Amino acid sequence: MKILKLQTLRGPNYWSIRHHKLVVMRLDLEDLYERYTSDIPGFYKGLIEVLPSLVEHHCSPGVRGGFLSRVEKGTLMGHVIEHVALELQQLAQMPVGFGRTRETSTPGIFQVVVEYGNEQAGRYAARAAVRLCQSIVETGTYPATELQQDLEDLKEFKNQASLGPSTEAIVKEAEARGIPWTQLGARFMIQLGYGINQKRIQATLSNQTGILGVELACDKEGTKTILKDSGIPVPRGTVIRYFEDLQGAIEDVGGYPIVIKPLDGNHGRGITIDVRNWEEAEEAYDLASKASKTKTVIVERYYTGKDHRVLVVNGRVVAVAERVPAHVVGDGKSTVAKLIEETNKDPQRGDGHDNVLTRIKVDKAALAILERQGYSIDSIPKKEEICFLRATANLSTGGIAVDRTDEIHPENVWLFSRAAKIIGLDIAGIDVVTEDISKPLREVEGVIVEVNAAPGFRMHVAPSRGLPRNVAGAVIDMLFPGSKNGRIPIFSITGTNGKTTTTRLLAHIMKQTGKVVGYTTTDGTYLGEYLAESGDNTG
Repeated sequence: MKILKLQTLRGPNYWSIRHHKLVVMRLDLEDLYERYTSDIPGFYKGLIEVLPSLVEHHCSPGVRGGFLSRVEKGTLMGHVIEHVALELQQLAQMPVGFGRTRETSTPGIFQVVVEYGNEQAGRYAARAAVRLCQSIVETGTYPATELQQDLEDLKEFKNQASLGPSTEAIVKEAEARGIPWTQLGARFMIQLGYGINQKRIQATLSNQTGILGVELACDKEGTKTILKDSGIPVPRGTVIRYFEDLQGAIEDVGGYPIVIKPLDGNHGRGITIDVRNWEEAEEAYDLASKASKTKTVIVERYYTGKDHRVLVVNGRVVAVAERVPAHVVGDGKSTVAKLIEETNKDPQRGDGHDNVLTRIKVDKAALAILERQGYSIDSIPKKEEICFLRATANLSTGGIAVDRTDEIHPENVWLFSRAAKIIGLDIAGIDVVTEDISKPLREVEGVIVEVNAAPGFRMHVAPSRGLPRNVAGAVIDMLFPGSKNGRIPIFSITGTNGKTTTTRLLAHIMKQTGKVVGYTTTDGTYLGEYLAESGDNTG
């Protein structure tokens, strides 16, 4: 067999108006043309040994095992390759089900059409299916190591192209509103809409996010200075660049307890809170300095209270979450190590930001926090007793989120909205420490600790406790206000002769309305008056 051509489709097409993501393989069956599977010795047996899960394919009989019954009775190899390509993707956790196999006007040449979830994975699966079937024809089997490698490669394609939880929330909201989207080829950017009406996002940065706002948010001390000058409560603190200045900085903020963190850190890296003595301060300084690109460290007064993340979109508070540091709750029987093990069995927990919750890791920081509470990894906490394993409440270090959106005080809503506008961010995550978010910060000595650009959405979209919030809806409302959906008018012209002439005439008419027109003809793709790409691009 020989693959003559592989084509990727990304929209309503000749094969289906419902299944937009298809790979079309032009396949020459060569000497297998007109040889049915029932006539190939050992093929049926070899196929079910290599891919026993094909029993789930109903095919035209419409029952479990329907496809395998077709193979046993005899079907052409193109049909088998279609189902194998689908099953390989299915085994790699990419559920797909649409496929078609049709002979062309050239004897022995078939069009094999297979749905894909990821473009690269779909093309890979088509080629791997040909390899697998050819091997079974020639040897009666396909090596288990090769199949395992195929599945690992397919999963890698899936992982590389997978959207993070924040991006996925925005994309799903766009789909629900009929707004088209596509992944761009660089910097993990997503395009929403087409042409002049398109918008772009990168995680939770949008094309409307100002670079000055992002730069300021990355400068924690600069953020604090501007907020303080605007009358917004922030922690008392100072910035140092050398270890020799640490003692003086501690005295400047009023002594212990303090917080030491990198000037340009993120995701809670390099932060140590509730530092109570010089030995802890030395260690915390080294940690913060190592995490800072500029080796610049912030020393702040430590404020007691609960950690909150407030999400502001387009100047409006849309969600509030209380973040609780990674912890386990005693049962009176299990050690801390066992409790961590049981907590990590939660199917929502995983590694990285793509999961609702992150696994709790036992490291030097966790052991130090335990020791401060009077525990070790082998201690058995009393029933209902809470053992914290992190000082910071970041979800990326195993923390949980509790929705508090309905509890926030109106004065705080105004304050946080104002803070986001002062920094200049269209989408901002504001970190707040306060004993009670339902009371004005000024009454409970609460402070705004940080203002973050590109804040994560997962704590609001899927909180551990409380109501999920449609924060992506606020982003889409900002990018596409009213009934806008990011689309542009499209003319589709088909026929035998005269398509190019008709296209040019329509383009000329539309140009008279003052619009920029893009169109494809037999000699190339045009944008306005200019040839963008030569070649017969009418298809």
